[in-house]
Amino acid sequence: MTQPTIDTFPLRAFDKVRYADTDRQGHVNNAVFPTFLETGRVEFLYNKALPILSDGASFVIASLNLNFLDEIIWPGHVEIGTGILKVGNSSIRIFQQLFQDGKCVADAETVIVQVDNASSRGMPLSSEAKALLGQWMLPNSGE
Repeated sequence: MTQPTIDTFPLRAFDKVRYADTDRQGHVNNAVFPTFLETGRVEFLYNKALPILSDGASFVIASLNLNFLDEIIWPGHVEIGTGILKVGNSSIRIFQQLFQDGKCVADAETVIVQVDNASSRGMPLSSEAKALLGQWMLPNSGE
């Protein structure tokens, strides 16, 4: 089985590892991993140049399944690979991996839902949003 690389992903971002991210064991605290994943998601979900989010709506996380594969060490940076697994009516299933120095240190699957700000209920994604998201589907996602 080939090892995953950042090049596998249609969307790529990075984040700096801060000293404050470390814990008593000297590595990055596990609570920081979801923040790195968030960096990879918000760069395309909330980008004003990309019409993904509908007016009067927000994205909320419905589920997050995160697997810790290795430590992240300070100092350094983390590369974040992001791709789409499935686009639903109002939901998006996202797969991400975190890399440090070329090594995969975590993977995660997140389901986010677009909700109407006034009612807090699911709100359908626009056809424009679905088309954009479709460009970032991961190969062999089966969807």
